[in-house]
Amino acid sequence: MSETASVANPDLTIGEDNKARWNQPDHRRHGFHNLHRLARYGLSFRAAHVMALRKRMDLRIADMELVHRLTSLPWFSAMVVVRNNELLFERYAPDFGPDRPHSIQSISKTTLNLVVGRLLEDSKIDLTHKVARYLPWIGSGYAEATVQQVLNMDVANDYSEDYSNSLSTTFSHEEAMGWRLPADLKREHSMRSFLATINSPDITNRTGCADYKSANTDVLAMIVEAATGRPMRSYLADIADASGIEGGLYMTTDREGFPTVDGGICFTARDLARYGSLFVRRGRGIDNRQVGSASFIESTLHAGVQVPAPRDWLRYSNQTYTDGRWLGHGGYGGQYMIADLTSGVVGVFLSVLEDKNAYDVDYYIPIIKMLSEIGRLDFDT
Repeated sequence: MSETASVANPDLTIGEDNKARWNQPDHRRHGFHNLHRLARYGLSFRAAHVMALRKRMDLRIADMELVHRLTSLPWFSAMVVVRNNELLFERYAPDFGPDRPHSIQSISKTTLNLVVGRLLEDSKIDLTHKVARYLPWIGSGYAEATVQQVLNMDVANDYSEDYSNSLSTTFSHEEAMGWRLPADLKREHSMRSFLATINSPDITNRTGCADYKSANTDVLAMIVEAATGRPMRSYLADIADASGIEGGLYMTTDREGFPTVDGGICFTARDLARYGSLFVRRGRGIDNRQVGSASFIESTLHAGVQVPAPRDWLRYSNQTYTDGRWLGHGGYGGQYMIADLTSGVVGVFLSVLEDKNAYDVDYYIPIIKMLSEIGRLDFDT
């Protein structure tokens, strides 16, 4: 009997510029709007109770010039602003909507701030310990780094995250994420096997600035599991419940089910804002579910390593960006979330850059400026 004919999965097949089809410019918008179902493997979580939102639209936000400009771009998907239980602003592109999940890419990294902070408070992790103490199998790229160095993107190794370089390590990392087909289906990398290949003759970061590497976040997630014996997916379930999300927290995984914590979450815009509210509440969720550490979140505001120009007014601190007032993060392709810890405002902007690299460092600056300005408005008058 002859073998049944098959073809490679077209969404995940590698094409031009060493990118899977879902991440090609002509397919990227569809890819970011549907990554929760296009990735090879995944988990999903629903909250037991939902954080209720009531509309209190603030026309000052709608009247801002940056809001007009950025929400009119062809790349725009969604923008949401919340404070407490109030929905202050909401806008969507014609092909998107409030019930549609969107890939938030590296905003996913902020989950480790919550988890590690809580473990630190419970004396289950020591940030001064070297990675090899928790992960004896890790390669030289992380073995001698401290947990704190990994948290702050302060490690030098051969993992490269240059989106303009089609051969950058970040793209081969996608095999372990389930975001592309492996070159050899019989030798598919798991997250653990991939991380073990990262090497370095000297992990000391001599740049004076944060050296951004998505692999750092996955190393941290594995440290969490090793330090506690509890799977990372259980912490994600806790975060989903504490956030009170209305839809799903969709997380891509490797073949073994390990979550892609560095960038695998897909959320609706409203649910991303609900999640961001955990930070303004200092790690406390709905129904008083504590999933982060108030003291760790406060210390995050004042710590960290300077970010390279042109965003050198920011610091990278404990898996977040901060200016000393807000905590937030951006995502590959055009997303940003800011949680203003002074005003309690959470701003979310989702978009999909459809250029060659899906990344333009200057594109994020007006988004950060806009969300920062919104956080400083007086909403108590």
